[in-house]
This record gives sequence, structure tokens and C-alpha cells, in this order.
Amino acid sequence: MRKSLRLVQEPLVSAPDEELVAATRTWLERAVIGLNLCPFAKAVHLKNQIRYAVSAAQTPEDLLADLIAELQLLQAADPSTIETTLLLHPRVLGDFLDYNDFLELADAAVAGEELEGVIQVASFHPQYQFAGTQPEDIDNYSNRSPYPMLHLLREASIDRAVAAFPDAGRIFERNIETLRRLGHAGWRRLWLD
Repeated sequence: MRKSLRLVQEPLVSAPDEELVAATRTWLERAVIGLNLCPFAKAVHLKNQIRYAVSAAQTPEDLLADLIAELQLLQAADPSTIETTLLLHPRVLGDFLDYNDFLELADAAVAGEELEGVIQVASFHPQYQFAGTQPEDIDNYSNRSPYPMLHLLREASIDRAVAAFPDAGRIFERNIETLRRLGHAGWRRLWLD
């Protein structure tokens, strides 16, 4: 049974936005691109087409407002400038179950903005856990990010990338194989400088 969304304030992450973005870029470069967990990420990263937005929201309601603003911004932006957005929200939804419940609101916001089929929201969280796994199963690390975030993706970009990538349907399975070969020790080594 899912926990209900709690509206209590969680401990604040006090790092400046620049540090939050830097940690997220490192995660993107070393894990997502470095392990090829998303074969589509490298091109937009190299072209500097990823918008990093840091929400100051401390409540789910405020985060929802920030999400709607980012959906509108992405929809209006030239894809050659902003192809995708990573909306970091380190001060709210630190509990994964609360975050998971919020994803229903995120999908409803996409629908409410009449962006179904145009933009989708992918989920990443430091405590990410797929159904049927244990919290520390390495499989979960494909969606574990340094901070809770909502990844806003243009559907047209996904369609083009999938059409250009052979066997795109196996990406998830390949990621699990990669992470299992790497193991927890290998994952920890990714963060050593």
C-alpha cells in the first residue's frame, strides 16, 4: 500500500544551486553517459541543450507550480536551445514514496497543459526503487540521481532517438546487465576523483 502524500517540511538542502547543478552534471557524465544508461543523453549534453532548473519549492504544491512553469518554458523554447529539462527539487519530496505519489500530479499537469504526446516526465530520485526490488538492489541505480528530479522530455525527440537507435526496447534490460556487472563497489568507484 502506498503512503499518502505528506505535506510536512523536510530538512532543507543548503547547498547553493550551482553545487546542486554541478553534482547533477557529474552524475550525468559519469553514470548516465559514462555507463551509457541513456544512449540519447550524450548528444544533448555535448550540444549544451539541457536546461538545469533548481526549484526552491518546499511543498508539493509549490513544486507543482514550478513544474507547470517548466513545462510551459520547454514547450515554448526552440529545441536547438533547450531540448530537455532537468527540474531538481532538493527541498521537497525527499521520501521516495511521497515522490512516487507526486508523479501522478506531474502526469496530470502535463495533461492539464495539453502537452500529452508533446512532453513526458521521467523520474529520478536518490532512493529510486523499482517495483519488486529491494531498496539496495543495484538495478535501482539506473534511476538514482543525486537529488530528486523530474526530467522533462520532448516526445518528438524520443521518437527520433528511438528510430535511430537499434533495439531501443532493450535499453532497460541492458542497463540492468551493466549495473549488475558493475556492482555496488563499481558504482562507488564512479564517484572517486
